[in-house]
Amino acid sequence: MAELKYEIIETIAVLSESPKGWTKELNLISWNGREPKYDLRDWAPGKEKMGKGVTISDKELKKLQEVLATWK
Repeated sequence: MAELKYEIIETIAVLSESPKGWTKELNLISWNGREPKYDLRDWAPGKEKMGKGVTISDKELKKLQEVLATWK
């Protein structure tokens, strides 16, 4: 299995933290040297481990903002 490389370009928000120190974060991340995308996932303290997450483009983020703005 190929090594996964990532660079956190910007931490936009830490949404929550578990009792064990894991944080749910929205970050701008470059995966394997590609153009950065928005990423929402759980991170272990020190960022040595990560949980499953969702990565979305600028266009998808804008659509999500529109949906959330009009949702209850």
